[in-house]
Amino acid sequence: QFTVHIFSEIISLYLFLSLSLQHLTSSLLAVAFLTSFGSSMLYGYNLAVVNSPAVYIKDFYNRTSVSRNGTGLDGEALTLMYSLTVSVFAIGGLLGSLMVGMLVTRFGRKGTVVNSTVLVFIAGSLMGFSRICGSPEMVIFGRFVTGIHSGISLSVVPMYLGEIAPKNLRGFLGLVPSLFICAGVFSAQILGLHEILGKEDHWPLFLSLVVIPTFIQLMLLPWFPESPRYLLIEKHNVHATIIALKWYRAKCNIQSEIEEMQEEQRSLSSVETVSVWRLILDPLVRWQLLSVVVINIGMQLSGIDALWFYTNDIFRNAGIPEPEIQYTTVGTGAIEIIAGLIGCFTIEKLGRRPLIIGGFLVMGFCCAGITLSLVLQVHLPFMRYVSVGCVVGIIAGFCIGPAGVPFLITAELFKQSHRPAAYTVGGSLNWISNFTVGFVFPFLQMSAGSYCYLVFCCVCLAVAAFVFFVIPETKNKTFVEISQMFASKEAVPETQGLGHPDQLKLRKMNGYGTLENGSLEFDSSSSVP
Repeated sequence: QFTVHIFSEIISLYLFLSLSLQHLTSSLLAVAFLTSFGSSMLYGYNLAVVNSPAVYIKDFYNRTSVSRNGTGLDGEALTLMYSLTVSVFAIGGLLGSLMVGMLVTRFGRKGTVVNSTVLVFIAGSLMGFSRICGSPEMVIFGRFVTGIHSGISLSVVPMYLGEIAPKNLRGFLGLVPSLFICAGVFSAQILGLHEILGKEDHWPLFLSLVVIPTFIQLMLLPWFPESPRYLLIEKHNVHATIIALKWYRAKCNIQSEIEEMQEEQRSLSSVETVSVWRLILDPLVRWQLLSVVVINIGMQLSGIDALWFYTNDIFRNAGIPEPEIQYTTVGTGAIEIIAGLIGCFTIEKLGRRPLIIGGFLVMGFCCAGITLSLVLQVHLPFMRYVSVGCVVGIIAGFCIGPAGVPFLITAELFKQSHRPAAYTVGGSLNWISNFTVGFVFPFLQMSAGSYCYLVFCCVCLAVAAFVFFVIPETKNKTFVEISQMFASKEAVPETQGLGHPDQLKLRKMNGYGTLENGSLEFDSSSSVP
């Protein structure tokens, strides 16, 4: 009976995917792959690229110090320099995320992706020529610049894909960037093998390979249209919107999609694109904003970046023999790809909540498992392999949901006027948390030892509980429908601070997602003398 049940579920999933993917056009798929390949994948690549050449980079820093000052760096100074090299990527990401709102409003979604590619070429050149110039500063600044690019693309790519996708494919396309992030990590792990680019002579080339996917993206992406929602709601260009929809849709009623966008446009007719400050002060989006804050901070404080930045050190402390560490690390990368594919192809059937709640629960239990296994492996040698299994579990749990769903949910919880500011808030908190983990984890590991993973365990379980109790399911909902689901949570008492019926009408027109027929009828009747 169990086998029959599993088989029926597989058939059901296959039929569901067949029906859903009928709306997936070649243009949609091409844009999803180009933006993710040339932007999102670089984020994953840069997370893991400093892992395998860590010894060579530290040796380069030490030799440069000897040549400049006549003396090398002590162990603490060298750890600090390397930690800065790792975490400065997140500082750049924070700066990039703060620029997102301004860039997407001025250049559009696709335009921002295309224009930001210049940063990758600058960063690749700095890191590629750093050893020839004998300059550790070029490595650090190159990491900073590529961090700016990742900070921009990590927000803009999901925003772009979320706006061009039909509602029944928004989850699928929204997780494509996270799949490519996993592919970027896996690529860095493969190329970092000693047999490929893991030798001392090759680490500058290893760091600068990011320019290749970006060049391919720059050659092809400009031929595709801008986001139809951006063209209609922000640029008021109906003709360009129709052309874009014809590119991105197979068989659908384009007129109905335009009407849905115009409905959102009418509800925002008195609201321009809001600033971050106005978003924070707006009581009518309090729960949406709180949800974005929690899931973006939780995404990074879950401990995943500690695993990606310091995978080799974790495996070394777990007792894995030195020659086997690099291959164990590559094996975890393959798990990332598989988990990402599972999440990508099941999100439209299962929904967003099961993937993100389940992912954080798995990560929380595995973090506790790492602590337990590292403590007991002194007495039980086989526990070292349990710790490796827990690392794999954390990575799989992350890639199946928490890796991509937070960015997708950020797009879905807000309408056009609030979306850029929401991505700015979510992205900046994401990168601040990223920097905190990357910089603090080595010292936390030295002070707390095996028990440092219990901090990540608590964070994961707390975020899973928050999502379970607060965030509703957004599968197959329009942006207007999703905002109305939050309206009851954010309802403002009608008599609060209002001295005149006209003020009530204005409050409700500006109220995010609360433009309802009942409200309009009440306002109209109230204005009659």
